[in-house]
Amino acid sequence: MSARRPLVVVGDALLDEDVEGVATRLAPDAPAPVVDVTGDHRRPGGAALAAALATRGGREVVLVTALGDDPASDAVRRSLEGRVRLVELPLRGTLPVKTRVLASGRPLVRIDRGGGAPGRPDDAVRETLAAAQAVLVADYGRRTAGAVREQLAAIAPRVPLVWDPHPRGGAPVPGVRIVTPNAAETRSLEPGAGGESLRAYAERGSGLAERWRAAAVAVTLGERGVLLTRPGPDAGTPMLVPAPYRASGDPCGAGDCFAAATAAALADGALPEEAVQRGVAEAAAFVAAGGAGNPALWRTPPSAGRHVAPVTDPFAVAERVRARGGTVVATGGCFDLLHAGHVGLLESARRIGDCLIVCVNSDASVSRLKGPGRPLNPIADRTRVLAGLGSVDAVAVFDGDTPAELLTRLRPDVWVKGGDYSAEDLPEAEGLRAWGGQAVVLPYLDGRSTTQLAHRAARAAATSARHPTG
Repeated sequence: MSARRPLVVVGDALLDEDVEGVATRLAPDAPAPVVDVTGDHRRPGGAALAAALATRGGREVVLVTALGDDPASDAVRRSLEGRVRLVELPLRGTLPVKTRVLASGRPLVRIDRGGGAPGRPDDAVRETLAAAQAVLVADYGRRTAGAVREQLAAIAPRVPLVWDPHPRGGAPVPGVRIVTPNAAETRSLEPGAGGESLRAYAERGSGLAERWRAAAVAVTLGERGVLLTRPGPDAGTPMLVPAPYRASGDPCGAGDCFAAATAAALADGALPEEAVQRGVAEAAAFVAAGGAGNPALWRTPPSAGRHVAPVTDPFAVAERVRARGGTVVATGGCFDLLHAGHVGLLESARRIGDCLIVCVNSDASVSRLKGPGRPLNPIADRTRVLAGLGSVDAVAVFDGDTPAELLTRLRPDVWVKGGDYSAEDLPEAEGLRAWGGQAVVLPYLDGRSTTQLAHRAARAAATSARHPTG
């Protein structure tokens, strides 16, 4: 079996800087806030961020971009070392640097510096694109995509191509699989249709797909999700993929995350609809975990074969919450058939602290505890359903009869159980005391359990078999 080919990202690399501080007064000479700086962070931006995010599934990623001899270019190279393979175009000028000044986490101003023009691509670019499993074009309007346009057009008929456009950039090449403009870009690129209703965006997206000769246009609408449209007046009903939950966090980089996850899904053989759904889910989790400014994204030491941990990794989520002084809450169970009792418990548990991590029994663990025929749903389905709930920040799976070992590693501040337990009698209580954690019991809806639902379904099936209709 041949090795999986790389995902190739083509586009404009940037260097992003965040200057963080607090603003409690105005300057004496102008009505402008004075920011007392508490820290600053630098990270790859633009196509370089998209490439870094695309590595989170453990896949090989190659970034085709223009870099120069300036300090910003060197900073991007260092940040991607061991994570992303670089194929460089020469850069005439300096790499663009985008600096955000934030006060108490809110942006006050952005300062843009630098810029240049990419040189001509060489044979290495051509060979890299020819060997790609899929290609993501992250166009930030700085002409890298234009420099490689001929090579992109040559592979578009046979390689899945996702194009994240920019109003200052060129049109996608014909034959692209999915184009991913955001709402503002869509209005700028297709201003004819008025309003901001879903119908207006559907008309704009369909018009753009027809003009660009693209198989589909996925318009990203922020909290409303993504609207997947097809070209032409006979394109059929557009598909709205809503966000799985409302993610409150820094949205910086969410578009790059969506495009990278969508391209990675196409590389794995997903249909466009499936790829967009994966992209929406990963972008929501990305924003909820702090966006591109989440230090956990860049904390992993660069080395061959390693990749940045997914932002939904339960240990990364717990670490992030603890780092800002928050409360980590965890709960556990089989969650074989999710019902109203589960949903109520999870919503109540989430309100106790600043994140909720659900510890789920593996299939083998459920089988030992519940007997033959269980679980009714495999672990992949159970974790996917739980992760889609707005009350759940991350899911962790354990193989034992109890989550004691997992909790020792996760070290939650609060462990929640539902039902007629005494907190001190819970088997996890002793372990929690070792790190100062607390076990609590929450009320549970009477008459709701997976076992009762399964028995009810079996009785209904038996009754139907004895009294068939028709």
